[in-house]
Amino acid sequence: MKNLRSESVDRLFDTILALRDRDECSAFFDDICTIKEITDMAQRLDTAYLIDEGISYQKISERIGVSTATISRVSRCLNYGAGGYRTMIDRSKEGKE
Repeated sequence: MKNLRSESVDRLFDTILALRDRDECSAFFDDICTIKEITDMAQRLDTAYLIDEGISYQKISERIGVSTATISRVSRCLNYGAGGYRTMIDRSKEGKE
C-alpha cells in the first residue's frame, strides 16, 4: 500500500480519521462505497478475527461465506502484512479487558 500513497489517498485517510461516530462513518461509507464493497471489507475483517481465534479455513468459509482464497489472503496480510489487521484486533482485545 505504501506505493499507492498519494495526496488523494492521504486525503481519503484523513477524512476517515475525521469521522466522529458510527453514524457519520456509515453515512460516509454509504456515499463512497457500494454495498458490496462495504460487505466485502466487513467480511475480510471478520475473517481476520476468526483466523486470530484459530478457527479453521473451512469453518470460516462456512460461517462467513468467503472463499478459501480470500481467507488465505487475509491470513497472509494478518501474519506478514503492514500490521493493520493486527492493530485493530489487538485494540479490540484491549477494549474488552
